[in-house]
Amino acid sequence: MSFIDKLWYAPSWYHWPLILLLLPLTLLFWGLSASRRLAFKTSIKQSTLVAAPVIVVGNISVGGNGKTPLVVYLAKRLRQEGYQPGVLSRGYGSRQATFPHSVTASCKAQSVGDEPVLMRQHINCPLVIDPIRARGANKLVKDHKCDVIICDDGLQHYALERDIEIAVMDGQRLTGNRLLLPAGPLREGKWRLKSVDFVVLNGGLANNGEFLMALVSGRLVNVRNPNKSLSIHALSQGVSAIAAIGNPQRFFTMLEQKQVKLNACISFVDHHQFTVKDIPHGTVIMTEKDAVKCRDFAHKDCWYLPVNAHLPQQFDTKLIQQLKQILENKKKDAK
Repeated sequence: MSFIDKLWYAPSWYHWPLILLLLPLTLLFWGLSASRRLAFKTSIKQSTLVAAPVIVVGNISVGGNGKTPLVVYLAKRLRQEGYQPGVLSRGYGSRQATFPHSVTASCKAQSVGDEPVLMRQHINCPLVIDPIRARGANKLVKDHKCDVIICDDGLQHYALERDIEIAVMDGQRLTGNRLLLPAGPLREGKWRLKSVDFVVLNGGLANNGEFLMALVSGRLVNVRNPNKSLSIHALSQGVSAIAAIGNPQRFFTMLEQKQVKLNACISFVDHHQFTVKDIPHGTVIMTEKDAVKCRDFAHKDCWYLPVNAHLPQQFDTKLIQQLKQILENKKKDAK
């Protein structure tokens, strides 16, 4: 666990002097974020309404909580229901000069960001990146004829109006020390969870009306040759695990629970741009999000562990019912 993780999620007595020193900055952050929310609430700043329901998948804390697997799950589920969804991403780490930009199968992670490339591999619907989310959403509606927009992250991006809000939380870390940045991990206070439509817990125990999401892993896939796979139980020797995600320990723990012998666990900051020097010799296991950045230079014994989100039927039923009601209300308003 890194120093920041200990400070935010498992502070000991000797961490609290530093937390207290950071509180003035936390107060400043609270003031700025509260002022921004008020500006949108009072229409001093305008939110953009697009001609399709918008589902925002976000969180109230920093770091990876499992948003991307949930976005993939929603895109597939909505297509099964007959909708034409489109996925909108900020495209963190993108090197694109012009936006909005449609992500295709030939796009590289270094060009459009790691998460969009990862999602592109799993969803069969339009995917657009744009730091100005309202602009990207309009492109999905006008150019791709999407009738539902799934926004990957953006719970605090109030410039885009939304119809359904889904907050994803790490079921183990939850809200940590419950403080706002930088003294704690929160972008908004815990109160924000009461205003969203769904709270999804990635692991842990759901006991306050949350919906529990499980990330179910598949067979190991070779990074250089995606047509080659291997059962994780077929590993006969120790491996090195590497991860550059919001919570690397979650990945390492998953491998340990599958009885994988770990010779080394190497973590990097989220969205780290890998080079060949970052990859150890011998058998290496990484996340799929990291694999999309390593495909061109990974050695032959590098594998990634894909995961798929599973949610209870009650979540699907409630979401579809709410979406249908939103569409009916929009039709009435249009008459």
